[in-house]
Amino acid sequence: MQSLWMLFASFMFAAMGVCVKLASEEFSTSEIVMYRGVVGVAVLFSIIKLQGGKFTTTMPGAHLWRGLVGVVSLWLWFYAIAKLPLATAMTLNYMAPIWIAVWLFAMGWWHARNQVRWPLMAAVGMSFVGVTLLLQPAFHANQLTPALIALSSSVLSAMAYMQVRKLGLAGEPENRVVFYFSVMNLVAGIAGNFVFAGDQGAVWHPIHTMHGGLLLLGIGICATSAQIAMTRAYRLGQTLVVANLQYTGIVFSSVWGVLVFGDVFSWHSWVGIGVILVSGVAATFYNTRNTERGKAIANTDPIASEV
Repeated sequence: MQSLWMLFASFMFAAMGVCVKLASEEFSTSEIVMYRGVVGVAVLFSIIKLQGGKFTTTMPGAHLWRGLVGVVSLWLWFYAIAKLPLATAMTLNYMAPIWIAVWLFAMGWWHARNQVRWPLMAAVGMSFVGVTLLLQPAFHANQLTPALIALSSSVLSAMAYMQVRKLGLAGEPENRVVFYFSVMNLVAGIAGNFVFAGDQGAVWHPIHTMHGGLLLLGIGICATSAQIAMTRAYRLGQTLVVANLQYTGIVFSSVWGVLVFGDVFSWHSWVGIGVILVSGVAATFYNTRNTERGKAIANTDPIASEV
């Protein structure tokens, strides 16, 4: 039953996507990233203090690298959510386990003297078939650029996953990892608003309506509560079950997209989403069960950015 915390986490991540897409009509991506960091810092700071934890770390460099990779991934993902149908952006970001599988396969092939694991090859190959099917409607709708940005976000998410797993293996508490990631969100959001400013300089959109304020608060609360629920699921549940339950986020986002935004998908999109979902489940099984590296990962907490 503890594994079912991942269902709640997936639902909240999908709800966060809804809030991001709605908030993007009033705020820039930089501002959304910043406010996501504000809420995350406040919540995690309170949790760490209440638990008597410490903010000092012996691995500042690892946190910095994880933060940089994670915040760029998050930035690209939020941008893609604003430009694409919600289910498309979410599904492409859920390609992260596929990229982890590719990395594990490459390392296994290198160290195992050209040993080929055909089940993994099939899962990876089918995932790219799914991506092709999903990108075909995006290409015809002139949305290919944001779709490729979402795909790039998934590559960086995979890097963030692996970095967080290294931190977990080194004994770094997950709350501290997420806290410093939230700090990076806050700093990057502020800096980004100046970097991407036009000739008129940085523009800060005031929160002049309760609607906008609630959306920004919802982004932070949904993301933070989802991370906490995901952490609990991985701590107390069965790793393989939890890892596969994360893909319910694709289902939730599809439902949200249809109900809230009236998204209509062609059969190419639905087949592509389904193929990516099945391929991701297969790759996750391989990542957590069928390699020596996977056995080590199964004993850590793979909480990452937002996926």
